Amino acid sequence: MGEGPRRQRGPRGPPSPGREHGVGKAAGTGARELSTRGQGARRDEGWSREGAVRMVKRSCPSCGPEPGGEEKKGRGNPISVQLFPPELVEHIISFLPVRDVVALGQTCHYFHKVCDAEGVWRRICHRLSPRLREQGSGVRPWKRAAILNYTKGLYFQAFGGRRRCLSKSVAPLLAHGYRRFLPTKDHVFILDYAGTLFFLKNALVSSTLGQIQWKRACRYVVLCRGAKDFASDPRCDTVYRKYLYVLATREQPGVTGTTGSRSCDCVEVYLQSSGQRVFKMTFHHSMNFKQIVLVGQETQRALLLLTEEGKIYSLVVNETQLDQPRSYTVQLALRKVSRCLPHLRVACMASNQSSTLYITDQGGVYFEVHTPGVYRDLFGTLQAFDPLDQQMPLALSLPAKILFCALGYNHLGLVDEFGRIFMQGNNRYGQLGTGDKMDRGEPTQVHYLQRPIALWCGLNHSLVLSQGSDFSKELLGCGCGAGGRLPGWPKGSASFVKLHVKVPLCACSLCATRECLYMLSSHDIEHHPAYRDLPASRVVGTPEPSLGAGVPEDPGGEARACEEYLSQIHSCPTLQDRMEKMKEIVGWMPLMAAQKDFFWEALDMLQRAAGGVGQGPPTPES
Repeated sequence: MGEGPRRQRGPRGPPSPGREHGVGKAAGTGARELSTRGQGARRDEGWSREGAVRMVKRSCPSCGPEPGGEEKKGRGNPISVQLFPPELVEHIISFLPVRDVVALGQTCHYFHKVCDAEGVWRRICHRLSPRLREQGSGVRPWKRAAILNYTKGLYFQAFGGRRRCLSKSVAPLLAHGYRRFLPTKDHVFILDYAGTLFFLKNALVSSTLGQIQWKRACRYVVLCRGAKDFASDPRCDTVYRKYLYVLATREQPGVTGTTGSRSCDCVEVYLQSSGQRVFKMTFHHSMNFKQIVLVGQETQRALLLLTEEGKIYSLVVNETQLDQPRSYTVQLALRKVSRCLPHLRVACMASNQSSTLYITDQGGVYFEVHTPGVYRDLFGTLQAFDPLDQQMPLALSLPAKILFCALGYNHLGLVDEFGRIFMQGNNRYGQLGTGDKMDRGEPTQVHYLQRPIALWCGLNHSLVLSQGSDFSKELLGCGCGAGGRLPGWPKGSASFVKLHVKVPLCACSLCATRECLYMLSSHDIEHHPAYRDLPASRVVGTPEPSLGAGVPEDPGGEARACEEYLSQIHSCPTLQDRMEKMKEIVGWMPLMAAQKDFFWEALDMLQRAAGGVGQGPPTPES
């Protein structure tokens, strides 16, 4: 009695005057506010995310009070967030999405320290992956695990059909991030950071309209656990990938008279169509392997196994007899590259049907080529090819340490420690990206591409995943464009051009088959390409210091290249041909992707104004 009517608050109205605020939490479309008004804490729904951030900034001791906040009527004095227990603050922040936790950590020093605490990331990790029991390894294990599970995803885009958009596969709830993947004839296999290999199946599903349609990677099962690596037929055509070879660790019973068991490495062979295991090879417990690749034909399939010490062993199996229920012994032998060069420590391998490439821990590259045709395509001659000794390693001459590589059927790509890309081999379709269709018998630098995230070489085209200054990703490609394998460039290109594909923000690797383009999304905060800055004396186009103060020359050949471009444009008979040639030259020049898009669009406008009918590359997707 005696009280006047109270003001009723709407479901999304602002807080009433005179209230004191604590720490806010943004989640979904609204936010939750921890209020200290009255005897107990009360939760109010309906705050916007921006309002919560303004409240945090007003109460943050590092940012100080909001300008003019004390003069505003009815707001009172803000409460410092340091008055709350640290455990309570961490608990509230852990309910934010990962993107907002990172953004909040950039507001001030205090919240940077709180948002970077392992307790916050442990709660976030349990929310993202409730079944994850262990945090993994590393300096920041819980933060690494949370970001791995937040950014994981497999995306694909079909080359044919009416709908040519990027789709996302099913995400296994048990997966602890994505480490690598491999598409086969009918399905996709994904290995996570916990050693679990997942089997993503294609299946018939019903759409929202009640129609039955065939969908890629929409069902998943666990194929095996304890996996280290896996491989299949190295050819680009997935039709040949009938079996999946899995390198794994298994517990074996101890020797008679002992009580314990020991772990041994083994190779298990599965049918890709059904996931049934058909063969298993177990090695001695003293042999510890970390990578497996395949090379050769089905009847003489060679398995190359890389040990933790950098040595390579090989064994030969006949795939046509793997499905027969019998047991036999295979011979494991040291590969010739490890016998002839025992001082080398191999860091990783890559292979195709008839060649193998080794990268040492010092960045050196060694080659094995097993057929004369591929040898001629790669090196331009058969002078040093020995058909009786096909395992003899050949050293490639390179100016710097190589970090990673990509190996196609008859061409290859290398990336050095400075982020430079070198291509070598057959260039019939322009798959080397050098701007012409001349074969290269030695590594040749592609000057207009720097610091790629991933590189992939196929049968007659190449793909590069790059990152812009604003951290946006884009996909570049060159070579044959038949079958839609270079989206937006059906006629192909002899230089790397931007493809019309929307690239995920955290894409880290890619692969292409005859029917589809795949991109794996995953961000590991502890593993990234450690590119170095190229010394000024080694930058292309930088003149060498000399005693004379004469006019610097053109050591990079840019002026000569421009003269050649002008002569090519002058030789074109019509205006439309000159426009098309200019578009092609823009793709060759060492320009940024945004600059190339600008010139292409400007040339399109000029071409349309002149009454041309040819259409260049459309504007990039926003």
